[in-house]
Amino acid sequence: MAVIPVHLAGRSYDVHVGAALLDQAATLAKGLMRKVVVPVVADRNAHQHHGARLEASLNAAGHQAAWYFVESGEGSKSWDELQKLTGWLLAQGVERGDHVFALGGGVVGDLTGFACAILKRGCGFVQLPTTLLAQVDSSVGGKTAINTDAGKNLIGAFHQPSLVLADTDTLKTLPAREMRAGYAEVIKYGILGDFDFFEWCEANGGNVVSHDADKVEEAVARSVAAKARIVAEDERETTGVRALLNLGHTFGHALEAETGYSNALLHGEGVALGMVLAARYSARRGLLSGQDAERACNAIAASGLPSEIASLKLTCDGAKLVDHMRHDKKMDAGTLPFILLRSIGAAFLDHEVSLDDVAAFMDEQLKAN
Repeated sequence: MAVIPVHLAGRSYDVHVGAALLDQAATLAKGLMRKVVVPVVADRNAHQHHGARLEASLNAAGHQAAWYFVESGEGSKSWDELQKLTGWLLAQGVERGDHVFALGGGVVGDLTGFACAILKRGCGFVQLPTTLLAQVDSSVGGKTAINTDAGKNLIGAFHQPSLVLADTDTLKTLPAREMRAGYAEVIKYGILGDFDFFEWCEANGGNVVSHDADKVEEAVARSVAAKARIVAEDERETTGVRALLNLGHTFGHALEAETGYSNALLHGEGVALGMVLAARYSARRGLLSGQDAERACNAIAASGLPSEIASLKLTCDGAKLVDHMRHDKKMDAGTLPFILLRSIGAAFLDHEVSLDDVAAFMDEQLKAN
């Protein structure tokens, strides 16, 4: 088991990565449970596969779980679900000093974290991520949010968890597609800032998505460590350092919006395509060599992730995709910064990107496929 500290002023916490952590949850979270009944917000699939293990751990320590179930999918990150969840937490008598457990993927973690951020002006929560994507990305760093008609994650708050338990055993129940989608966020850390890790991913990506236990634990631990360093340096994304974690997301979110935030394109798949587009656009701008751009694209494709827009069968044009980008929460004074690449492992924030040029580039990509 690896333990990665997230160092923040006065609010540091640990991320545990390894097998059988749900079986040890009550022990590891002992100091965070003040009452007999522990509120647990869970994805129904996560509860079906892993709820009994968590409940057994709590029961053995003299606690009981009070379950609140959330349907799978981005549709649960809504105003309506937020209202229902906060109402339930209030009915449970949750106080500011209490902790709510979140068992599931990024949807559950985002929704629960935001509910805890606003409930009585802030109560604690514990992340128990059960997907690869959540373990390496959304469960760490304190970004919580819901979606609206205007776009994804536009209503939210920074609210750090008190503990994260990334039980790698939970990944064994993931469908292959979900595992690949999560891997997109793993290789992202290599592409944006760690060439050595990118080379590790080139050599071991197939082993990660096929559930090699040692490689999975190493991938998760190294990804979390990378994110922890960035979050510690720029917790609220004010200096531009944390923004680098959005590599692939501006392009990816536009594709997600165009496909209706549906199962036609999972978030990780959108990020994968977004990184391909960021690499190719960087090459088009003369910032990145064409060879490096295609190397990054090939590494993404080798894991089984989509790497060509053709797979989406879109009927829109580049201007429509750019319209989606205009709703990006990073928009500032009418401009949208893009995370681009100078080399593999060297991402940077470019504030001088013309959206008209991006639209033309997207038209080229759509026609090329």
